[in-house]
Amino acid sequence: MRKLAVPARLRTDLPAALVFVGLAAVMLAGYWGDVRGRISAELPDDQVWFEWLLAHGAYCVRHAADPLFSMRQNVPAGVNMMTNTSVLGVTVPLAPVTMLLGPHITYLLWLGGAPAATAFAGYWVLSRHVVASPVAAAVGGGFAGFAPGTAHHAEGQPNFLSNFLLPFIALYVARLGRPGRRWTRDGPVLGLLVAYQVFINEEQLLVLALGCAVALTVSGVLRPRPAAAALRPFAAGLATAAGVAAVPLAYPLWWQFRGPQTYTANPLFNSWGEDLHALVTYPYNTVAGARATEATIGATEQNSWYGITTVAVVAVLVLVLWPSLPARTAAVTGLIFAILSLGPRLRVGGRLTAHDGPWALLPDGLPIVSQMMPSRLVYISTLAIAVLLALGWDRASAGVILDVRLALALTLVPLFPTPTPVQPIDPVPHFITAGGWRPYVADGRTVVPLPVPSNGAGLAGLRWSVAALHEFAVPAGYFLGPDAGHRAMMGPPSRPTTRLLDLAAYSPTALAVTDADRAAALDDIRYWRAAILVLDPRHRPDGLRQTVVKLFGPGRKVDDVWVWDVRDRT
Repeated sequence: MRKLAVPARLRTDLPAALVFVGLAAVMLAGYWGDVRGRISAELPDDQVWFEWLLAHGAYCVRHAADPLFSMRQNVPAGVNMMTNTSVLGVTVPLAPVTMLLGPHITYLLWLGGAPAATAFAGYWVLSRHVVASPVAAAVGGGFAGFAPGTAHHAEGQPNFLSNFLLPFIALYVARLGRPGRRWTRDGPVLGLLVAYQVFINEEQLLVLALGCAVALTVSGVLRPRPAAAALRPFAAGLATAAGVAAVPLAYPLWWQFRGPQTYTANPLFNSWGEDLHALVTYPYNTVAGARATEATIGATEQNSWYGITTVAVVAVLVLVLWPSLPARTAAVTGLIFAILSLGPRLRVGGRLTAHDGPWALLPDGLPIVSQMMPSRLVYISTLAIAVLLALGWDRASAGVILDVRLALALTLVPLFPTPTPVQPIDPVPHFITAGGWRPYVADGRTVVPLPVPSNGAGLAGLRWSVAALHEFAVPAGYFLGPDAGHRAMMGPPSRPTTRLLDLAAYSPTALAVTDADRAAALDDIRYWRAAILVLDPRHRPDGLRQTVVKLFGPGRKVDDVWVWDVRDRT
């Protein structure tokens, strides 16, 4: 019997893919013992949010609902999904999986699949277009997908792990003016990639666009004649890409910036710059990391976490590879974005200093930029390091310089991810999962979990909406919406009953309740279009139930929850 020949590409591609899947499995190892009963210990609120987004995608597919706006949270105002990292490019294709396995399991598949796919995309582009050695491409791709600052988002932000289109976007940008390429073909492909990336992570697309602009400028300065010759076909291809992308994006982007529940600036995150210490420190979730770093540097989101040895090795690689145009371009671009990521004020060792950072030079309220987080610009530095590592390994493999592969490998070992911390979480009440709420809740009415859904005491209530795949709507919630001045705030403006019940959630006895509180509570449940109020008594002091009794009268124990039927009052 003749043996089937295995294609050469498959012999190298398959091992790389398996390694990346293995790294993802290690990163999520904390979940495997009880996949349905564990949640992120660091960012449980974000994990619930992204599970809610998966449920949103499934709801839109099942009911042919508008994916750009949701009335299943924050009733009666709703949520503008385009201003809230909608990730429709992930949640809609995964809708069948979500409906079959539930949002929680689908979230874990996404959380592991995203960095593995990103790493493989980086490997694919590097192995076909940058380096000859498949191992070199795997090293660079692995760093792009599992760099510490990127893997740090496995705590609960899979959208920042979902960078698998970015290597291809960068590739097609670089191709536009290349001799022998047809911009009439590459331009439309680039436009489609850009359009799809908007529905995965718009902020990362903007960061990459800035990175490509700087890299092309640097390359043009270093090699002006080829750059001048490529300018006309590049501009034509870019214009074509913009035209193609505009077709599917025109209405969603208008909705994002001019639709309901939009905001014009994001002061919550616009001041978050990268900590200088984070550039040379290992994060806790790597082999060389220490938990203590989270108490200082990790108090705000950081995106580098390269470690001192990585920075040192990259510096050596830059010196050795400097004659190479790709290496010089990557080095200069990476350095520029590392500086830009420091934000408006320098942060050192977790302490915000009085010294201005590079963003202090920008005018306040600059469109689009005013909604960005400066720290995330360092992702371009991560991609630059990935390219330098691949080039360094490739050159060592070719025997041009001393074999430094062992040194590079030893440098990367401390960066290997360790399992993301998890914690147990209570199951959603049977009253919710079994549909016990259905006889009470007509169309246009809401279930009000107690405490009211929020990113604080009411986080558990939002999980009920997730478990029910949005079959009932809830008031308030966890999202970005506008305040009175149209600046971003977390959740809706707080209402009196929300504040009172948040306090009661931690009280062993009933809070004092006045007639004014009762009047405000009646106004609030009418505003929320409430059908029932539902309290899960597990792990809650009885003060919350007693306070609700003072506001609305006695509830009724139904299945495993307390229920207040308020339909006759709303």
